[in-house]
Amino acid sequence: MTDQVAIERLPTRIPGLDEVLGGGIPELSFNIIAGPPGCGKTTLSHQLMFAWASPQRPALYFTVLGEPPLKMLRYQQLYDFFDSAAINRSIFFFNLADEATSGNLDLVLQRVADEVEAHKPAFIFVDSFRSLILATDIAEAPQASLQQFVQRLGAMLTNWQATTFLIGEYADVADANPVFTVADGLLWLRQSVQRNSMVRKLEVMKMRGQATRPGLHSYSIGKAGLEVFAYPELPQAQEMSPDSPRLSLGVAGLDDMLGGGLPRGYSLLVAGPSGSGKSILAASFLAEGARCGETGVIAAFEQHPRKSRNNRLVDLIDSGKVGIVHSPSGNLSIDRILVQLMREVRRLHASRVVIDSLSGLELALAPTFQEDFRESLLRLVTTLTSAGITVLMTSELEDRYSDLRFSPYGAAFLTDVIIVQRYVELDSRLQRMMAVVKVRASAHSDALHAFTIDDDGMRVGEIMRDREGLLSGSPSRRHGSAD
Repeated sequence: MTDQVAIERLPTRIPGLDEVLGGGIPELSFNIIAGPPGCGKTTLSHQLMFAWASPQRPALYFTVLGEPPLKMLRYQQLYDFFDSAAINRSIFFFNLADEATSGNLDLVLQRVADEVEAHKPAFIFVDSFRSLILATDIAEAPQASLQQFVQRLGAMLTNWQATTFLIGEYADVADANPVFTVADGLLWLRQSVQRNSMVRKLEVMKMRGQATRPGLHSYSIGKAGLEVFAYPELPQAQEMSPDSPRLSLGVAGLDDMLGGGLPRGYSLLVAGPSGSGKSILAASFLAEGARCGETGVIAAFEQHPRKSRNNRLVDLIDSGKVGIVHSPSGNLSIDRILVQLMREVRRLHASRVVIDSLSGLELALAPTFQEDFRESLLRLVTTLTSAGITVLMTSELEDRYSDLRFSPYGAAFLTDVIIVQRYVELDSRLQRMMAVVKVRASAHSDALHAFTIDDDGMRVGEIMRDREGLLSGSPSRRHGSAD
């Protein structure tokens, strides 16, 4: 049996991409970056090239009938990864337009071979490979000759001791050609517009010799280049049970209603109408954690937490005991939000997370992600709680009184604990009440309690024993109760 040959993986240095690839790009591999116009293929190629190239390991970048090198560099130099000192020192550009338009495929191969021989590159990029194919079609080259050319080019690029990339514009996989079969790796970039929203997604359709993360992964293009929001792999679930240490919510009386506090690692949904005190309860949860030496993170999708009138929350943020993920944009993916959340959790070693609110979270997502909001929410909650993080989520409810609902998304089953807040009319005044609907696998109070909010926060009052019909919103005095 022959000894196994070690294949080195090249880290891409692109946030999230190595996680999706399974560790990086295999060295000396032959890869294709495909997708429609405008999805970032050239930007991704340049980001990889500038990350890897050096005088000792140069890169060659061949352009065909797309953007000429000068025009391409004019725009690429706006990105943070661009290094003008590397041009003609470790990165060399060549235009194959003349050879391509001649219709003579042998001239294209010869030009590429000559430059490779002269520079001995470690990395080779051909952009756009599809333009080369189209130019050949215009010259009416026989299809058999075209396939032979593709196979010869693939064989040449593989035999040269270089990591190579062909960049091409393809609308979908059905638009493929023979080079796909000889490629070691295939990265497919997609973008779609739905209503007024643009969403970009990346898929590793093929990467020989390593396990990649399946599925579509959203990404963005910013000043730093591409950032891939790789959905975190679920950590090994910690053993959570109602016998786990209980956490205080920081509201006197509420811990007793929960049966002694909130079990660590549980998820809690606080549902109620506007102004009922959901955000105040969430702030108390974070403040109590800070008092006990725990850090937290708040993901806010409406008002920025620093603009909150809750001075206690602002002080916690300013002191670094609570981190912020604030994303009011309407083009987000659940993966992007989860990556940002986990980044803050790791930075602060946080054990408490607040999501305020689910209504704002849904609005912050691009329309394509709103369609499967329940599934996305399940992934979000499962990832956080599997890491041992205790999660509090708020949910806006319209108080209809005629029905008792806990979430407009039918997502109440996803959570371990539910606290519902409602308004009732008592003596011609709106008053607040709350109840614990469930604590998974644990006893808890089933009583309806009045509660108040003042400058010191939330206070849970007595059970409304002398009233009945509280859930109707217009309770009456119980027969036999004293006036």
